[in-house]
Parts: sequence; structure tokens; C-alpha cells
Amino acid sequence: MIQPTDLADRYGAPAPWRRRATVGVCVVLVAAFLGWLGWTVWDQSTPQVRSDIVGYKVVDKHLSTATVEVRLADDDVVASCTLRAYAEDHTVVGELVFTPVDGQSVQEVRTERLATSVELLGCTAPGQSRPR
Repeated sequence: MIQPTDLADRYGAPAPWRRRATVGVCVVLVAAFLGWLGWTVWDQSTPQVRSDIVGYKVVDKHLSTATVEVRLADDDVVASCTLRAYAEDHTVVGELVFTPVDGQSVQEVRTERLATSVELLGCTAPGQSRPR
């Protein structure tokens, strides 16, 4: 009859430092990931410019106005905002790109024919690729 042998006797026991090294490497990787995650959340939640459309009005066949609320993080931020006017058949009939000021402003969008709605696509600042 063959006697079972202990695997540690047969192959040798792992070095005690390997477990500590593995745990240490995992802790460093998790800390780096959590640091990156925290930075990403903070960066995405504090954009240089934020904007909302308060309302719009179709003035006539070739003009619509939109009231836009813009919040700039600093006074020296140079942002760019885009408004689009749509017709009843959902085609774009007018577009306006403007440099906003902090606060509420009324913008005029020239249209090629009667618009039925105006949409704020958003505002961007240097280093902010996604419109807000």
C-alpha cells in the first residue's frame, strides 16, 4: 500500500514572503485604482461650464429666440455654446454658435423656414470635450 505524502514534503513549502508580497501588490493596485476613480469622479462633476435652456419662442418664419442659463466656473473661462432650431419634420433649419456670459441671456437663432423647437446642444470649454 502506498502512503499518501504531504504536498509540502513532496514539492516544498512556498516561501512565507510570497503571500505578503502578493497582498502588498494588491493593496498598491487597489489604492491606485481608487485614486484614479476619485480623480475621474471629481473631474467629471466639476466642469468649467454648465448650461440649461430655460425656454424658447418662435418669433416668426425666420427667427426663434432661446433663453439660456450658463454657469461658468471662473470669470476667465472662454466657452462656446450651440443652439439648434428644428422644423416640424425634424430637420435642422437654423443653428447658432455663441460665446456665453455667466448668467441668463436671450439668443436669436435665424432659421431658413418656420421652426417648431429650439434645442441647446450644450456648452464646451477648453479641455472639456463633452457639452454640458
